[in-house]
Amino acid sequence: MKRLFPAPLLSLSLWGLWLLLNLSLSAGNLLLGALLAILAPILMAPLRPLPVRIRKPGTIVRLILRVGGDVVMSNLQVARSVWQAGGRPPRSRFIRIPLDLRDAHGLAALSMITTVIPGTIWSELALDRSILLLHVFDLDDETQFIDHFKHTYERPLMEIFE
Repeated sequence: MKRLFPAPLLSLSLWGLWLLLNLSLSAGNLLLGALLAILAPILMAPLRPLPVRIRKPGTIVRLILRVGGDVVMSNLQVARSVWQAGGRPPRSRFIRIPLDLRDAHGLAALSMITTVIPGTIWSELALDRSILLLHVFDLDDETQFIDHFKHTYERPLMEIFE
């Protein structure tokens, strides 16, 4: 059964997405969606990284809620900075954040979180994964930002993936 459905949740999601995008439950769409849902994970299985072991699923919910709140707050801060552009210019800069997170899945999640939050851009990751170079749109206190970043995003990801 594992050979036919290497990623059953992915197959179910692909099938549902196919039906949703086509807005039809016709026999042809049901069959074509099922075919796609079965074949895509089988053909892409060699490209998948190592299996993920999630250790604390409850932490995922808290992290998602925290990231959602930070996205809203950051949007408001960036909008205010842009709106008041005639006042003081933003204090943009690159900062180096030392990382303790080493898991590839955790680093991928951290990069997505960083990308989704307005005002931050993931610029570079050291080859040994020990330092992240991050561009911040408007930064008051570098030390406080690094502490917030590590406590709010890196630590929960370490709990989830390591």
